[in-house]
Amino acid sequence: MRYNTLGGTGLLVSEICLGTMTFGGQGFWTAIGSLDQSVADSIVAGALDKGVNFIDTADVYSEGLSEQITGAAIRNSGRARSDVVLATKVFGAVGKGVNDRGASRGHIMDGVKASLKRLGTDYIDLYQIHGTDPVTPIEETVRALDDLVRDGLIRYVGVSNWPAWRIMKALGIADRLGLDRIASLQAYYTIAGRDLERDIAPLLLAEKVGLMVWSPLAGGLLSGKYNRDGSGPEGARRVSFDFPPVNKDRAFDAVDVMAEIAKEKGVSVARIALAYVLHKPFVSSVIIGAKSVEQLDDNIAASEVVLSADELSRLDAVSALPAEYPGWMLERQGNERSASVAKPR
Repeated sequence: MRYNTLGGTGLLVSEICLGTMTFGGQGFWTAIGSLDQSVADSIVAGALDKGVNFIDTADVYSEGLSEQITGAAIRNSGRARSDVVLATKVFGAVGKGVNDRGASRGHIMDGVKASLKRLGTDYIDLYQIHGTDPVTPIEETVRALDDLVRDGLIRYVGVSNWPAWRIMKALGIADRLGLDRIASLQAYYTIAGRDLERDIAPLLLAEKVGLMVWSPLAGGLLSGKYNRDGSGPEGARRVSFDFPPVNKDRAFDAVDVMAEIAKEKGVSVARIALAYVLHKPFVSSVIIGAKSVEQLDDNIAASEVVLSADELSRLDAVSALPAEYPGWMLERQGNERSASVAKPR
């Protein structure tokens, strides 16, 4: 297992992160997974045994049950708490009250206490704002998170599903006021959905913000188990829960090329899809969810797959984003300027 620093911090995280959205199965979340404590224990222990030190959950997953199961599974593994980088999130609705959601100081303070109790720990390594709050001022959110760091309840700050301008504004506020900076972004990124390469990826590299990738297999669509007509194996997640949105023509074109490379290497299509994402310089860790130890092992093995320059070129070409303004104009104007220097930035 390889490890990367989380953005510009000194925290080392495994490039494979175990996601726990499949733990619990309460309410809406049964469509994604409903693993009980015993299965979760085996998956968490199996991941830790293979060098994974990064585990991600959220207060809304299975209405809080995922956090409870995750915390218990870590304890049941026998590993020291300090050996695990534990991440969770706050933002989604956890009650019927008007303030039981969002990124306000009040909800963040209530949320962290509830998560700590469910997880059975006295600190959270990475605490993430799970969405964009159009009501709460960004400064209020940044100040509240900084207070939690200073109080020792959380150690690093992250966000999820934020646009580039919002991340940059939060970073600017933190730098101006001397507050804790955003260490990471959790975002959707796959070979079939490379949209964040337009604005977000350059920002992450420039500002040294780490990227945690969620749904790197596009909800299983890139596993090689689905057909172009959308059909798949019985009980497969995409059949009952068709998310995230994907340009399926482009996705299956990519699957065709990945299948060729997978056959040449004697590995699964899923491993190639994960390896492609892992080869990107702005990616810190890729979150995988598993319903069985066998699926877990196959996904973790993606960290061992090495893609050649030619293979990466083929995959880049088949999954290329359509040209979009201002990108095509920046490239047109920037190429001439870059050619004027020996080592363009």
